[in-house]
Amino acid sequence: MPFLSSGFSITRLFPVFFLAILAVIVFFAVRGIAQWSKNNGSPRVPARARVVSRRENVDTHMHDTGDVYSAPMMTSSTTYYVTFEFDTGDRAEFAVSGREFGMLAEGDEGTLTFQGTRYIGFERE
Repeated sequence: MPFLSSGFSITRLFPVFFLAILAVIVFFAVRGIAQWSKNNGSPRVPARARVVSRRENVDTHMHDTGDVYSAPMMTSSTTYYVTFEFDTGDRAEFAVSGREFGMLAEGDEGTLTFQGTRYIGFERE
């Protein structure tokens, strides 16, 4: 078999896959830390805004318990987003807590406070 005799080995791929996965993890960690640092260096900006939309993103995950006699476990997590429109017509979407999401309704007007891409709060008028 010429393919197998050419020096190719499946075991040589494991370090490549490991390094690729490690590189992806490091990339996302560095990107997250950079965004966090940029937000911390940004000023807190209060601006007149109106809530124009709200949405939820639900992620569901199946977890195998390893027990052949029990069903897999399912967990879910929900991320809440609110889009604000400023007096200039520009829009910005922020991730908010479930509590904040429940308190905001489309059409609410007031003062939005944010820091970079970080939502700080909204005071309804």
